[in-house]
Amino acid sequence: MDKPSNTADDILAAARSFIVAGGYNGFSYADIAEVIGIRKASIHHHFPSKVDLVQTLVRRYLEDAVTGMAELERNVPEPPELLRTYADFWAQCIEDASRPFCVCAMLASELPALPPEVAVEVRAYFQFLSGWLTTVIERGARQGALTIATTPRVEAEAFMATVHGAMLSARAYGDTAAFATIMAPTLQKLIPEAG
Repeated sequence: MDKPSNTADDILAAARSFIVAGGYNGFSYADIAEVIGIRKASIHHHFPSKVDLVQTLVRRYLEDAVTGMAELERNVPEPPELLRTYADFWAQCIEDASRPFCVCAMLASELPALPPEVAVEVRAYFQFLSGWLTTVIERGARQGALTIATTPRVEAEAFMATVHGAMLSARAYGDTAAFATIMAPTLQKLIPEAG
């Protein structure tokens, strides 16, 4: 598949911002056209429908996550640091507003109302993230570097839910520090302190 043009990238970036701010139904092609200064017909040229646009956005989001997690694993091989770094990534994104909320978490909150083609992509993102976290937690528990109270899969789901819940709380309270405050006990429970 060829890399989309800069216009397509601009359209996707605008759509991501709109979804983070107001969900799937929180924007139209007219909104995107106004923000990036193109005609609606130009958007339809790249993405014939909103379903196509959001499917592409979520697929790209997943591709970025897969690439990002692989890079993270190369640079930070130890499970405790992987979990801390992942949580710190979101804390920083929320603090500097570069990614104040996970696109897929926002879309997941709307899952019953999403077109099925988009819902499938959102689920794929969560399945990937859950699988990655399960692998990290399983490896950490096996090495004795993480303390778990149940199966690695359940711990991974709980960690993922805490991350997304902390995002939601930070947004609800209008307090970026809430994310780190909420994540701290989960990290402390999983990562035993060595002296």
